[in-house]
Amino acid sequence: MSQNTPSLYEQLGGQAAVNAAVDIFYRKVLGDDRISHFFEGVDMDRQATKQKAFLTMAFGGPHHYTGLDMRRGHAHLVAKGLDDSHVDAVIENLGGTLRELGVAEDLIAQVAAIAESTRADVLGR
Repeated sequence: MSQNTPSLYEQLGGQAAVNAAVDIFYRKVLGDDRISHFFEGVDMDRQATKQKAFLTMAFGGPHHYTGLDMRRGHAHLVAKGLDDSHVDAVIENLGGTLRELGVAEDLIAQVAAIAESTRADVLGR
């Protein structure tokens, strides 16, 4: 990426956009019977804060993520049955969130590709 090309983070709208997306995303996730059970007992404010920092970093924004890597951070969920269908549901909810926010399809495709690139680690493969 050249210095003149804005990062995906900048193209999406920066921190305000990431914050809005994460808030909408978790409303969708918690309402999705396919995956909501993985969040039972989770401090969702803390989870959203971690997710905002992770996505900011993943999209090329400031790096303030201090959480576990994807494999370690999701191992307990894999033990509870997390599989490809659940990752698919997360990516679907993320795309729906971005569409709701009016994000262009080419940017949604970039976000989906980043999410897809974490699948093997999330699932411990």
